[in-house]
Amino acid sequence: MGVRGCPQAEGDPRPRFPGGPSIPASRSPPLRPLYRHDRRARSWPPGDFQGLLEQLVSTSEQIAALEKELRIRARQDDLASRLMTIPGVGAIRAIAIEALAPSAETFSKGRDFAAWIGLTPKQNSSGGKDRLGTVSKMGERDLRRLLVLGTTAVVRWARRYGAPAGTWLARMLSRKPPKLVAVALANKLARIAWALMASGGVYQAPASGAA
Repeated sequence: MGVRGCPQAEGDPRPRFPGGPSIPASRSPPLRPLYRHDRRARSWPPGDFQGLLEQLVSTSEQIAALEKELRIRARQDDLASRLMTIPGVGAIRAIAIEALAPSAETFSKGRDFAAWIGLTPKQNSSGGKDRLGTVSKMGERDLRRLLVLGTTAVVRWARRYGAPAGTWLARMLSRKPPKLVAVALANKLARIAWALMASGGVYQAPASGAA
């Protein structure tokens, strides 16, 4: 069983993000170390500076070790490994979804899950018309931040190199601000993640030419 999302060119082994360009699957951007060792640091004055430097180096090494352990555990975990089949969801985001989100049965549909994260726009009524505003930001802050950071990178890539013509991402970028598109893309990703958690299976890109 799988969940369909967006078109993928025939023969292209790289999965495509829902409505956007192809990006490597099952890979999250590495966490930035707090400090990168530089030989020039040895010329710093001794004392408090040296102690602070040693703490920064130690913290950076601990982050790298924890990140490596997370990636190993994600590959061994059933749900996390299935979530990692969604383009744009790597080990860090997959583990975060599994750890922070309640059971899929808690929500009746993917939109409710996206709203719980805080990715659903607020509705404002004026003159009998419903207008969508900014997201409420009332949900799970850490998970929302991780998803938006990932989709922001996708949007930045699409603006630089161009999104496939006719895709949802290309249409959105032609008429909406980049930040809004990134949040909307994170909303789509959250819905797909809920579908995988609720129904099982893995993400499957639709056949070429699908809308």
